[in-house]
Amino acid sequence: MAKTKPGKQKQQAQKAAKKMANGQAKPKETPEQLYASALDLVEQSQPDEALKQATKLYAQVQHGSVHEALPALNLLGEISVELGDADSARAYFEQAVKLDPQGNVPETMGGGAEKFLWLAQLCDEGGKVSVEWYERGAKALQAEVAAIENGTVPGMDAESLLMLRVEKKRKLANALCSIVEVYMTDLSWEEDAEARCESLITEAMTMEDETSPEVLQTLASVRLSQERKEDAQSALRRSLEIWKDLDPDDPAVPDFPTRISLSRLLMEAETEAAAMDVIRRLVTDDDQSVEAWYLGGWCQHLLAERLQASEHGTKGDATMNVDGSDSVASAMKGSRNWLKMALKLYGQLDYEDERLFEHAKVLVAGLDTVLGPEGADAEGGGDEWEEWDGIDDEEVDEVVDEEMQDS
Repeated sequence: MAKTKPGKQKQQAQKAAKKMANGQAKPKETPEQLYASALDLVEQSQPDEALKQATKLYAQVQHGSVHEALPALNLLGEISVELGDADSARAYFEQAVKLDPQGNVPETMGGGAEKFLWLAQLCDEGGKVSVEWYERGAKALQAEVAAIENGTVPGMDAESLLMLRVEKKRKLANALCSIVEVYMTDLSWEEDAEARCESLITEAMTMEDETSPEVLQTLASVRLSQERKEDAQSALRRSLEIWKDLDPDDPAVPDFPTRISLSRLLMEAETEAAAMDVIRRLVTDDDQSVEAWYLGGWCQHLLAERLQASEHGTKGDATMNVDGSDSVASAMKGSRNWLKMALKLYGQLDYEDERLFEHAKVLVAGLDTVLGPEGADAEGGGDEWEEWDGIDDEEVDEVVDEEMQDS
């Protein structure tokens, strides 16, 4: 009997197999391979390439099951955040919400609270809309914590469950603190804003077996808004004690933006010495941070004012007369050095915070008036700026070490 003619599909398959055998074609990547590849590229700081792989992934799974599509959407959203594309990130996370509106799908399958928390940060409206997203995320996290504590999470040993519980409760505490921050800013005019803040921060404090630095910072912020400075200082000291002696790579060390916020709170609480310790560490971690250098200069400027006020027996003196005081002069010189470095980087990096730029210029001009100019142009960013080789400022160190050692 003669061989039958192969069908069209079989012919195509044979043709493809022949190409692969000859090295002319590559096998199609599976969703699992594409997902792993995209994650690897994210970890290698190649978000553009990661986006290509994640897009291929979603093209394969978008018409599949929820458990296939959700991980792809979340990955696309997070890569878009990394690329600064907030609109695309919102669109991906909103699609994920449609597939998992309550966050009931396990996080291991692409569900959970993360998409709600991202949308809370990315929403243009802010205020109540942001709070609503945070609350949805908090509700999903509460359900996850309850499942862990009830022992209804399959496939995990006791130690893994304990670690997962700690992680989820910390994330829940941080979500509650984020709501507090919205009520202290966008919704501060609400009649119940203070009561909501007090209730939420109290709940956040009970979430963790050991209160995290971030929660203690939020507590300090609430206390400062209530003009309870000593309570705020106490909370900030407790926050610092948790991580200040840890190795920089220790995961318990708060991230860079959190420590920037901490330095601002320490300055507001009039604990400049502790603030300078945090800021020095910030510029050691990233010596290109305009904000960190600016905060170092502003902190020492405040310190100079307070030292001078102490010398004059007053509660404050904005005239900035040196009066032969080595400590005040040292703080002022240190302030000028740090501010000038901030201005220099501002020009080099095309930094966009104009309010920071204008304030730094005003401060440097005032310091030049008191100390005498150093021949540097206060506009920043040009070759006329004197070189600054690092953060080694012995005069500043002496001032900060001596200043309020019990703070």
